[in-house]
Amino acid sequence: MPLRGIKVIELGSLIAGPFASRLMAEFGADVIKVESPDGGDPLRRWRKLYEGTSLWWYVQSRNKRSLTLNLKTEAGLDILKRLLLNADILIENFRPGVLERLGLDEATLMSINPGLITVRLSGFGQTGPRAEQPGFGAVGESMGGLRYVTGFEDRPPVRTGISIGDSIAALFGVMGALMALRHREVQGGKGQVVDVALYEAVFSMMESLVPEFDVFGFIRERSGNIMPGITPSSTHISRDGHAIQIAANGDAIFMRLCQLMQRDDWLNHTEFADNAGRDLHRDHIYAAIDAWVAQQDIESLLQDLQTADIPASRIYSVADMFRDPQFLFRDMLIKGSLPDGKPITVPGIVPKLSATPGAQRWLGPALGEHNHEILSELGLSSHDIDRLHVQGVI
Repeated sequence: MPLRGIKVIELGSLIAGPFASRLMAEFGADVIKVESPDGGDPLRRWRKLYEGTSLWWYVQSRNKRSLTLNLKTEAGLDILKRLLLNADILIENFRPGVLERLGLDEATLMSINPGLITVRLSGFGQTGPRAEQPGFGAVGESMGGLRYVTGFEDRPPVRTGISIGDSIAALFGVMGALMALRHREVQGGKGQVVDVALYEAVFSMMESLVPEFDVFGFIRERSGNIMPGITPSSTHISRDGHAIQIAANGDAIFMRLCQLMQRDDWLNHTEFADNAGRDLHRDHIYAAIDAWVAQQDIESLLQDLQTADIPASRIYSVADMFRDPQFLFRDMLIKGSLPDGKPITVPGIVPKLSATPGAQRWLGPALGEHNHEILSELGLSSHDIDRLHVQGVI
């Protein structure tokens, strides 16, 4: 595994920080998740619970080791500092200022371990007038521009069905950590801080939003299932009631769609030859495709589109994923076992590395499951560990 030998200390909770460390754990990093002895990460109790524990938790914390530490105690902070002595990466998603109030400001962390890479994920970053304000992923998605362009033009903005802002920030956190790690390992550099703001992570995904406004004063608005300027690419409903996405916005692909739809008039329409011309007539084009799709059942339609080499897919529910041969062939649905032995299906590993693939070694641990193991590695005796437990440190 490519990250074997890399030690990661996670102080995060819920989504952004833990997702970042999960990705590292899947590719071999030794991730020690530090949790409060008083219940641990709230994600343990989010959404659907099995025997009192979130099924999401088992995925989000797979391959991690759980250590409970009361960081409000001197002994708990001392143990954390000992862990950081030999760590490569620290991941935290506290509100800015919390780490400093624990006495773990950047200068102190660098004095403990000059090579430490600290990934800090927060709503608005570590600096600026909003830095200390609370900022969950929903706020980042709103301020970063994603919510404004999501939905239909005649309705208020809507959210996606997942915490996409947190996940995007986590990806930037991992990318920044690996850049910093390469700088340290290959270029002889020291540790550094990777400062990821959720709103900036979302904002960075917003394509041509900024230059279009700057040059033309153009404000991109909500457009439902279509993307203005890219035609045709939209969702349609089949005769048997299934949603299907057809993406025929490439010039040659659109010509093949014309042939499949038997629209010789479109083939001979000079303005339809390129995307800009088609977009001028998008309402007409989409109405015709809607009508064409509505006359056909989903399976035969998908087969015809595949034969014509036109990108298309039904809009998958999770049930569709469980029976799709592509998901199954590429191990995107893998097996695990819950603590009582019950088998469970969880998402596979992404990305696929040919020489050093990631793997699932275990699912999310019980709270403090690895206390004895980790503290023993620091040189503490069983007697020391028992005393820490009695004192409420672990």
